[in-house]
Amino acid sequence: MILSRYLARRFLRMLLLITAVFVAILFLIDVIEQIRRFGDEGLGLGRVAFLAALNIAGSVYGILPLITLLAAIALFVALSRTSELIAMRAAGRSGLRIVAAPAVAAALAGVLAVMVLNPIVAATSKRYDAASANAGAGVGQAVSVGRGAVWMRQGTRGAADGARRDRSVGADDARRVVAQGGQIVIRAARASPDATALFDATFLIFDADLGPVRRIEARSARLGDGRWTLSGVKEWPLDAPNPERAARTGEQLTLPTELTAARIRDGFGAPQAVPVWQLPDFIAGLERAGFSGLRHRVWLMQELARPALMAAMVLLAAVFTMRPPRGRRTGVLVLGAFAAGVGLFFLRNLAQVMGEAGQVPAAAAAFAPPSAAALLALAALLRLEDG
Repeated sequence: MILSRYLARRFLRMLLLITAVFVAILFLIDVIEQIRRFGDEGLGLGRVAFLAALNIAGSVYGILPLITLLAAIALFVALSRTSELIAMRAAGRSGLRIVAAPAVAAALAGVLAVMVLNPIVAATSKRYDAASANAGAGVGQAVSVGRGAVWMRQGTRGAADGARRDRSVGADDARRVVAQGGQIVIRAARASPDATALFDATFLIFDADLGPVRRIEARSARLGDGRWTLSGVKEWPLDAPNPERAARTGEQLTLPTELTAARIRDGFGAPQAVPVWQLPDFIAGLERAGFSGLRHRVWLMQELARPALMAAMVLLAAVFTMRPPRGRRTGVLVLGAFAAGVGLFFLRNLAQVMGEAGQVPAAAAAFAPPSAAALLALAALLRLEDG
């Protein structure tokens, strides 16, 4: 038990050290990237450093399995060079018992990462998106899913030229509202899975100075090339003394938009931007709204499999580097361990893509790569075991 705690402490110390090195390197790289990206906005160095600090949390979290691999390689190489592995073997400790402590420590570190770091990464990602949008002074689009509706927001900048309306509603008024650079808030009861059609939709048009000026309800709204085509329309001019008396109806109405189906799907944000504790409710909301939650479901499964992936990285490192250094080509073995870990990392990403495409079940896409790697590593360790 004392030896197991010693090995776990050594591994965790190495993991923290290598993580700190990567944080410093990625921070410097990201500062340069932020300066390049926002060089024309006149941001100070402090603001740029703040944006970089928000952005690197997700980067470090994404490569945490590779950091675990490097920490395990460094641990076993150090134990071999100091002949501690030989002493442990001479004391009757088997190779599997030696590698068990770092593997369990890696799995516990993965659990802690999912429980603590995942919500932190989600919060910093949202903060970074908001801060970068403010720094860029642009009007973006936002999409969110409530319990019973889909909400979107689009800017009207640059869309005035595309304003086309049916004769039953005022074309000049629509062009005037759009040209003044306001925003349109869209609410729909549900949407099609490909995000090209909305049903029971409400469009609220806001003027930059006057506030809400138009309310439009439509039975359906279909997204085309730079425009929404609304069917079964009723419009209320909110700036009129009696909006209901001045309301107009029409069979069809066309509103300009800068949204596309891809932007709407991406507008929900990357799955990384949703804390793992909120993902089940978020997925349920997506599916109630008519969208596919498969992408987020695969990410949820991969987060649950992260501890197993980190433990598998330790086992792969042990296969190559947990050997006496005498008469061995240590450099080649280290490169072999790193190549095996990188291969597992990319296999996991490939399985994620296949899961998001619906070619394999979400649970299989998340748990199959680390499980296969762990079993292969254990088989290799048993074959090499001589204690």
